[in-house]
Amino acid sequence: MTSKRLIRASASLFVLLFAAGLLIGGLGIYYITYLDVNNLNSQVLHLQSQVSDLNGFQNATTQNITILQNGTSLENIYQGVLNSVVLIQGDTSTGTVQGSGFVYNFESQNVVLTNYHVVQGTTGLSVTFSDGNGYSATVLGKDPYSDLAVVSVNNAPASEFKPITIVSSSTLNVGESVIAIGNPYGLVGSLTTGTVSALGRTITEDTAGGFAIANIIQTSTPINPGNSGGPLLNAVGNVVGITTAIVSNSQGLGFAIPSNTILREISALVTSGSYHGHSYLGVTGEDMDYTIAQQTGANVTYGWKIATVVSGGPSDGKLNVGDIVIALNNQTVRNNDDLASYLEEHTLPGDSLVLTVVRGSSQMPVTVVLGERPTPST
Repeated sequence: MTSKRLIRASASLFVLLFAAGLLIGGLGIYYITYLDVNNLNSQVLHLQSQVSDLNGFQNATTQNITILQNGTSLENIYQGVLNSVVLIQGDTSTGTVQGSGFVYNFESQNVVLTNYHVVQGTTGLSVTFSDGNGYSATVLGKDPYSDLAVVSVNNAPASEFKPITIVSSSTLNVGESVIAIGNPYGLVGSLTTGTVSALGRTITEDTAGGFAIANIIQTSTPINPGNSGGPLLNAVGNVVGITTAIVSNSQGLGFAIPSNTILREISALVTSGSYHGHSYLGVTGEDMDYTIAQQTGANVTYGWKIATVVSGGPSDGKLNVGDIVIALNNQTVRNNDDLASYLEEHTLPGDSLVLTVVRGSSQMPVTVVLGERPTPST
């Protein structure tokens, strides 16, 4: 009997010890787990902090990109181009004029490009570089029909010339950022920025004898008197145009001669002093629209309506007053912008041009051999 009691007591003690072991082990596991959880929480908090820092860094990077032009900051573009931009001054019969220009290297010859209207009728012409050094200058070549001029700087050392790169303006798109650097109101080396507002515009200046200057870049970049002749740059600092004109009392409405015109004419201007590649139809006209179509009974609301035909000109006997030109070589013509830009970009004097015209109720092709614009009177 006593033996059975001892066995029972031993069994009870063993159960108690086992239970105590489980309790102590559970507490130990809980404590270890608690430490692990705390450690994991700390690591999570640390990772969250790192992610937050990383997000902050990414936001800062995004903000930096917004002030870059295709990876090149405006500051870098300005510093890279400033020494290429010059101040042009001259005397005229009515006073003094000033404008802008920039250095270009044509076949190892350093020249300054500017607008024709900046140097028109000037005497005592001078060019002043960004370092303040000024030199007398001579007009080497000019084209009133494109408002372009090439200036030779006299006796300036080679170290003064910092040529700038000119690229094709064909790659420009509406909405693309552009930069102008010039000397508005004599404020030398001023930078302004904007966008390409439109392409293929035409403008008329007094210097062009009433002819349209075609294929013009319209830009929102602020342009003021004195900017004329300065470079219009793309987002990496290459020339895509020459700033040329503004509309009085307008805001954000400026114009520039496209670089394609410069590249097409530069050889002739430097080597012969003039350019003779402007095609001539020998007609005047007006843009068609819905109202004119209703008034005249025309069956088209677009195109360019012939108003006069120059006697003895290329279109004499080919085109009639009232004809509506709606295509050139199968390229649609909506208005004078389209017509003038096509002639300037795709034709030369002597070329045969097929015009699609609406005459009365009929549509027909008319072939005209283009002439050359008469010598400007300016």
